[in-house]
Amino acid sequence: MNSIRILTAEIPMALAGQRLDRALSAVFPDFTRSRLQDWIKGGAAMVDGMVLPPKHRILGGERVVLRAEVESKAAVQGEAIPLAIVYEDASLLVVDKPPGLVVHPAAGHRDGTLQNALLHHAPQLAGLPRGGLVHRIDKDTSGLLMVAKTLEAHKGLVEQLQARTVHREYLALVQGAMTAGGTVDAPIARHPVDRKRFAVREGGRPAVTHFRVVERFPHHTLVRLKLETGRTHQIRVHMAHLRHPLVGDPVYGGRPRPPAGVSPALGAALRGFGRQALHAAALGVVHPETGDYCQWQSPVPEDFAALLAALRAG
Repeated sequence: MNSIRILTAEIPMALAGQRLDRALSAVFPDFTRSRLQDWIKGGAAMVDGMVLPPKHRILGGERVVLRAEVESKAAVQGEAIPLAIVYEDASLLVVDKPPGLVVHPAAGHRDGTLQNALLHHAPQLAGLPRGGLVHRIDKDTSGLLMVAKTLEAHKGLVEQLQARTVHREYLALVQGAMTAGGTVDAPIARHPVDRKRFAVREGGRPAVTHFRVVERFPHHTLVRLKLETGRTHQIRVHMAHLRHPLVGDPVYGGRPRPPAGVSPALGAALRGFGRQALHAAALGVVHPETGDYCQWQSPVPEDFAALLAALRAG
């Protein structure tokens, strides 16, 4: 059974010049762009009291009223799953997610997720969108995530994400020897054939990744990456676009094939690393209540550290 939710928002000035459908996908991240396009075309999105086409270029500051028809879902239940809490106060929570833990319930993962764990730890999060989670990382990516504990904090953190002022740094081990750092400024959209993948495509959503070399190995490179945008699979897609896919990435990096000539121990370590070598190592944000800038760090987890040790041993 479906229900109607009336959602209102003001389009941030930072989105001036964007198409209406892209702007609304940033303002209402819980909904896919295709669904928002359908609602816009059907007159369910009023912009300053007017029905406009999806391609309309917004000025920023417009008020949007969205009649969102959503499918009713069973409430997510809290579960006693261990949490690595890095920071917590009355309005903000920062957790260090282990690899292998799904962030949100979805088809095939209705329970046992980070959201289930958060609702057990702080049941009041049930009253917030997505249980207070304002961003996400892939199941097999480890590292830092921030969680809002109040509606005011949620609004403030989402606005910082939209304004691209949240500091997010990742560590990644990529295939091949990179000679220098740089920036990838390449739009990302769903793959034209495989809808579970993403690709660099003209007309996709803007995506910017900055990277620098941290440590070089004969056939691999450890890089630190800073996200300016937060597209799905952004780092994985951008590194594969540079022909330096992440080690252990089955979607964008192909089958694990250790380079010729490596030691048996290193070959076994590379073949046995069963996830993409990606870790959300640093997170910085203006505290939504105090206004102070806060930053947190997370060391690489044991499996990533062991792989680096094997590379250093040669």
